[in-house]
Amino acid sequence: MIEKLFWLAAAGACGTLARYGLSGLVYRWLGSSFPWGTAVVNILGSLLFGIIWSASGERNLVSPELRIIILGGFMGAFTTFSTFISETGLLFADSQLLAGFGNVLFQVTSGIAAFFLGLMIGRLI
Repeated sequence: MIEKLFWLAAAGACGTLARYGLSGLVYRWLGSSFPWGTAVVNILGSLLFGIIWSASGERNLVSPELRIIILGGFMGAFTTFSTFISETGLLFADSQLLAGFGNVLFQVTSGIAAFFLGLMIGRLI
Protein backbone atom coordinates (compact mmCIF):
# COMPACT_ATOMS: atom_id res chain seq x y z
CA MET A 1 0.00 0.00 0.00
CA ILE A 2 2.80 2.47 0.86
CA GLU A 3 4.57 1.66 -2.40
CA LYS A 4 1.38 2.32 -4.39
CA LEU A 5 0.92 5.68 -2.64
CA PHE A 6 4.54 6.57 -3.38
CA TRP A 7 4.09 5.88 -7.10
CA LEU A 8 0.77 7.73 -7.17
CA ALA A 9 2.41 10.79 -5.56
CA ALA A 10 5.45 10.57 -7.86
CA ALA A 11 3.20 10.39 -10.92
CA GLY A 12 1.24 13.38 -9.60
CA ALA A 13 4.45 15.37 -9.19
CA CYS A 14 5.46 14.52 -12.76
CA GLY A 15 2.01 15.54 -14.01
CA THR A 16 2.27 18.85 -12.19
CA LEU A 17 5.70 19.58 -13.67
CA ALA A 18 4.54 18.57 -17.15
CA ARG A 19 1.49 20.87 -16.88
CA TYR A 20 3.59 23.78 -15.64
CA GLY A 21 6.19 23.33 -18.38
CA LEU A 22 3.77 22.82 -21.27
CA SER A 23 1.42 25.64 -20.34
CA GLY A 24 4.41 27.97 -19.88
CA LEU A 25 5.70 27.10 -23.35
CA VAL A 26 2.29 27.67 -24.90
CA TYR A 27 1.88 31.04 -23.18
CA ARG A 28 5.33 32.12 -24.39
CA TRP A 29 4.42 31.01 -27.89
CA LEU A 30 0.83 32.34 -28.14
CA GLY A 31 0.75 35.03 -25.45
CA SER A 32 -1.52 35.34 -22.43
CA SER A 33 -4.48 37.28 -23.83
CA PHE A 34 -6.47 34.00 -23.87
CA PRO A 35 -5.89 30.97 -21.61
CA TRP A 36 -4.24 28.93 -24.38
CA GLY A 37 -1.83 27.17 -22.02
CA THR A 38 -4.66 25.73 -19.96
CA ALA A 39 -6.63 24.87 -23.09
CA VAL A 40 -3.73 22.96 -24.65
CA VAL A 41 -3.08 21.06 -21.43
CA ASN A 42 -6.76 20.16 -21.01
CA ILE A 43 -7.18 19.04 -24.63
CA LEU A 44 -3.93 17.06 -24.66
CA GLY A 45 -4.88 15.59 -21.28
CA SER A 46 -8.24 14.48 -22.69
CA LEU A 47 -6.51 12.86 -25.65
CA LEU A 48 -3.97 11.06 -23.46
CA PHE A 49 -6.69 9.97 -21.02
CA GLY A 50 -8.64 8.40 -23.88
CA ILE A 51 -5.56 6.62 -25.22
CA ILE A 52 -4.55 5.27 -21.81
CA TRP A 53 -8.12 4.30 -20.90
CA SER A 54 -8.54 2.37 -24.14
CA ALA A 55 -5.08 0.82 -24.11
CA SER A 56 -5.48 -0.35 -20.54
CA GLY A 57 -9.17 -1.20 -20.33
CA GLU A 58 -9.95 -2.55 -23.77
CA ARG A 59 -6.55 -3.75 -24.95
CA ASN A 60 -5.02 -4.78 -21.59
CA LEU A 61 -1.69 -3.15 -22.51
CA VAL A 62 -1.42 -1.51 -19.08
CA SER A 63 -2.07 -3.24 -15.75
CA PRO A 64 -4.96 -2.02 -13.57
CA GLU A 65 -2.43 -0.85 -10.94
CA LEU A 66 -0.42 1.18 -13.45
CA ARG A 67 -3.65 2.53 -14.94
CA ILE A 68 -4.60 4.01 -11.54
CA ILE A 69 -1.15 5.53 -11.13
CA ILE A 70 -1.15 7.08 -14.61
CA LEU A 71 -4.77 8.26 -14.72
CA GLY A 72 -5.18 9.20 -11.05
CA GLY A 73 -1.66 10.44 -10.39
CA PHE A 74 -0.15 11.87 -13.57
CA MET A 75 -3.32 12.81 -15.44
CA GLY A 76 -5.05 14.09 -12.29
CA ALA A 77 -2.22 16.55 -11.76
CA PHE A 78 -1.62 17.26 -15.46
CA THR A 79 -5.11 18.40 -16.39
CA THR A 80 -6.10 21.74 -15.00
CA PHE A 81 -9.85 21.97 -14.57
CA SER A 82 -9.64 24.28 -11.56
CA THR A 83 -7.36 26.62 -13.50
CA PHE A 84 -9.81 26.49 -16.41
CA ILE A 85 -12.64 27.48 -14.08
CA SER A 86 -10.70 30.34 -12.46
CA GLU A 87 -9.46 31.75 -15.78
CA THR A 88 -12.96 31.57 -17.22
CA GLY A 89 -14.40 33.22 -14.11
CA LEU A 90 -11.85 36.02 -14.40
CA LEU A 91 -12.81 36.59 -18.03
CA PHE A 92 -16.46 36.91 -16.97
CA ALA A 93 -15.54 39.16 -14.02
CA ASP A 94 -13.61 41.39 -16.44
CA SER A 95 -16.76 41.62 -18.63
CA GLN A 96 -15.08 39.61 -21.39
CA LEU A 97 -18.22 37.55 -21.93
CA LEU A 98 -17.43 36.47 -25.48
CA ALA A 99 -13.96 35.25 -24.48
CA GLY A 100 -15.40 33.51 -21.40
CA PHE A 101 -18.08 31.63 -23.33
CA GLY A 102 -15.59 30.97 -26.15
CA ASN A 103 -13.18 29.45 -23.64
CA VAL A 104 -15.87 27.12 -22.26
CA LEU A 105 -17.13 26.10 -25.70
CA PHE A 106 -13.64 25.60 -27.13
CA GLN A 107 -12.17 23.61 -24.25
CA VAL A 108 -15.21 21.43 -23.53
CA THR A 109 -15.93 20.48 -27.15
CA SER A 110 -12.24 20.05 -28.00
CA GLY A 111 -11.66 18.01 -24.84
CA ILE A 112 -14.54 15.65 -25.61
CA ALA A 113 -13.39 15.29 -29.23
CA ALA A 114 -9.81 14.65 -28.08
CA PHE A 115 -11.01 12.00 -25.60
CA PHE A 116 -12.83 10.08 -28.35
CA LEU A 117 -9.86 10.48 -30.68
CA GLY A 118 -7.73 9.06 -27.89
CA LEU A 119 -10.07 6.08 -27.56
CA MET A 120 -9.74 5.42 -31.29
CA ILE A 121 -5.94 5.73 -31.16
CA GLY A 122 -5.81 3.44 -28.13
CA ARG A 123 -7.83 0.82 -30.01
CA LEU A 124 -5.35 0.95 -32.87
CA ILE A 125 -2.33 0.38 -30.65
